[in-house]
Amino acid sequence: MIDGDSAVKSKLRAKKANSRRNEEISSDSETESPVVSRKRQPKEQIDYDETPQEKKLRLAKLYLDQLRDEEDDKAEDNTFETDLIAGRLQEEVLEQKGKLQRLIAKDIMPPEASEIRVLRGHKLPITCLVISADDKCIYSGAKDCSIIKWDVESGKKLHTIPGGRKGTEDRHIGHTAHILCMAISSDGKYLATGDVNKLIMIWEAETCKRLYKFTGHKGPISGLSFRRGTHELYSASQDRSVKVWNVDENAYVETLFGHQDAITGLDSLSRELCVTAGGRDRSVRVWKIAEESQLVFHGHDSVSLWSVNKKRPLSTVKKAHGCHGDAGLEQPHWISSVAALQNSDTVASGSHDSQVKLWKCGQNNRGLEPLFAVPVTGFVNSLKFSSAGQFLVAGVGQEHR
Repeated sequence: MIDGDSAVKSKLRAKKANSRRNEEISSDSETESPVVSRKRQPKEQIDYDETPQEKKLRLAKLYLDQLRDEEDDKAEDNTFETDLIAGRLQEEVLEQKGKLQRLIAKDIMPPEASEIRVLRGHKLPITCLVISADDKCIYSGAKDCSIIKWDVESGKKLHTIPGGRKGTEDRHIGHTAHILCMAISSDGKYLATGDVNKLIMIWEAETCKRLYKFTGHKGPISGLSFRRGTHELYSASQDRSVKVWNVDENAYVETLFGHQDAITGLDSLSRELCVTAGGRDRSVRVWKIAEESQLVFHGHDSVSLWSVNKKRPLSTVKKAHGCHGDAGLEQPHWISSVAALQNSDTVASGSHDSQVKLWKCGQNNRGLEPLFAVPVTGFVNSLKFSSAGQFLVAGVGQEHR
């Protein structure tokens, strides 16, 4: 978790030790591989003059034999062997494409106090953060205009890009205005950051070297996201527009219009789609970029679960973080951040009610069930799950971003 001037990392514990391995596919198990070798070598001697096609065929057969050995340990009835192997292969393909569904919410337990770490370094409230794809680094941005790269294992700073004063834009490398959003490419090559001065900066994530500046928005940059598996960048702004950029080519691609008010957030996955959330127009829009069309969903002061195939939410939790104020004048706490563990049934939400709440998506996504709450102090301005789902990071400040 990142607390005001700090970052806080909360480790999520599993109820069962093996739950995190339920969806993993091992293609080079140390225990299984020798068995395969002993079975194959007496039957045939490898022809060292084999063609590339013959080599591919031989390796494929070895892999299938290994899968059979693994599945034999799980099922005594060999009539299901073919289905089991086909299922394993399908899971592997889905995992590589980022589409493997993991039902893990039932196995997550609240973290112990000793498992919550606080990382401090910013001088003003943190507004945004991202986690590298390998879960080894955290990048955070704040109202002090600085960017910090953290090491997850040690909690130490790896690099700091200091903020500059207003009027020093021509000679200062970093931002000179509040940073509001950031994104990192799925291969960990590029980091993008956006600020109140309508400026997007592209950095080399490994070295924190600045590469490019993107300009064109007429309002503060409020959301950034890389399309998974590509270096295509989507940016959202309080000027009500979404822009598409090609980072490899350092080029602007197109602009999308539709929101009636300032856009407050943006996200995307692997398809040519991005999702934006509006502020006062209270809408969530799914942009079908290739088709030049969009779907519009209208929300409210609640946590809602949506499907892109329906105009109404599948489930809504009203006043999800409670209310504040005197009797008869109660107002619901704002939902200031949400995060979903991709391709799973686990969701997190943050507000300024001193807690981060975790939720489970019900069967067939027909409901949101509360799991537990993690205590924090301040506004939860950003939430991110690690790729493996082993920890959740919260950016917390003493004021709204």
